[in-house]
Amino acid sequence: MLKEFKEFALRGNVVDMAVGIIIGAAFSTIVKSLVDDIVMPPVGVITGGVDFSNMFISLNGAHYDSLAQARQAGAPTMNFGLFLNNLISFLIVAFVLFMAVKAMNQLRRKQEEDPAAEPPPAREVQLLEEIRDALLKRPSPE
Repeated sequence: MLKEFKEFALRGNVVDMAVGIIIGAAFSTIVKSLVDDIVMPPVGVITGGVDFSNMFISLNGAHYDSLAQARQAGAPTMNFGLFLNNLISFLIVAFVLFMAVKAMNQLRRKQEEDPAAEPPPAREVQLLEEIRDALLKRPSPE
C-alpha cells in the first residue's frame, strides 16, 4: 500500500496540482489585498465613505458601532458587508482567470495556425533530384 501511495503522490499530475493549490493560495492573498486596499476604498468614497466590511445587521436587536464590538459582545450578526467584499473578490479572481485562459487559448490557436515547417529532404533525395535535373537538361540523342 505504501508503494501505491508513493506512485500516486509522485505522479506528475499530483505534483502539478499541489503547485497549483499553493500558487492559488498565494494568489488569493493578493486578491484579498487588491479588494480590501485598492478596490473598496474608492467604492467607499463613491458611496459616501461606507465601509462595506463593517456593514452588518445585529440579530439580537442591540446596536453596535462596529462589527468588532458586536463580535466581542458575542452578538449574532448577519455580515452582508463582508459578503459583498468576498463577492467582489470572487469576481476579480474569475475575471483574471478568464483573461489568463483566454490568452492561453489565443496562443494555442496561433500555434495551430502556424504549421510546422516541412523538414528539408534527405541528402539522398537531393542527390537524386540533381541527377534527374541534369538528365532533363541533357540534349536528347536524335
